[in-house]
Amino acid sequence: MLVKSELIAKIKDYFELNIYETKVWLALLGKGSASAGEIATISGVPRSRTYDVLESLEKKGFALVKLGKPVKYLGVKPRVILEKLKNNVRSHAEEKLQSLINIKETNEFTQLEELYNVGINPVRREDLSASIKGRNTISNHLSEIIESAKSEVIFFTNFKEMKLKEKLFLETFSTLKKKGIKIKVALSGNPEQIKKLSENMKIKITPIEIDAKFFIIDKKEVLFYLNRESTKEDQAIWLNSDFFASAFADLFEIAVKD
Repeated sequence: MLVKSELIAKIKDYFELNIYETKVWLALLGKGSASAGEIATISGVPRSRTYDVLESLEKKGFALVKLGKPVKYLGVKPRVILEKLKNNVRSHAEEKLQSLINIKETNEFTQLEELYNVGINPVRREDLSASIKGRNTISNHLSEIIESAKSEVIFFTNFKEMKLKEKLFLETFSTLKKKGIKIKVALSGNPEQIKKLSENMKIKITPIEIDAKFFIIDKKEVLFYLNRESTKEDQAIWLNSDFFASAFADLFEIAVKD
């Protein structure tokens, strides 16, 4: 059975197999049921290595040993393998997540926090500013500074962004309302669509013509995006500056009034 080298390379990467395992598994799938000798002939894998490879595939769940003699092997369906790998990844991710959650309760994490807050050269709050890259990194940082809000959060973005993340924004608004924090929202986009969104979300949203994305927390911190459309390569600037944040807040009020 001739299998293109491109397919072998792709399958090897997709399923995290080595080159011999890939060739043997493909041979099993093509043959249906085969002995080690037949597999060696079909796959082109040296006969001396075929037994080890079959044993490895059996342990990983890619092959089954058929009952009876002579000993023959069966290739496991690709769909079954894919579901198994998905479950493994999901299980591993849940274990990793729980492990990360547990770190917060350790003495070592407490020491890390102390090192950051009261180290030899502690970071002064007024010195904090950063260029942040990557959609997830920016979102995580934005969530953190919004959670730290004490009095007011200003959301200045576009209809498409808020509609796409409507559930997330609703949860954020709900949390802020429970804490008694004032919420101001302005969106660029179609005024009629914004009006409907405002009614659905049960929060006042002011339509504006300025196409920009920034968030102001307590008129002390501001995070603004450097690109209009949300992508994995998003870039943003975060500044912890009373002067700069207040200036942005003033611009917001002017834009809303206009």
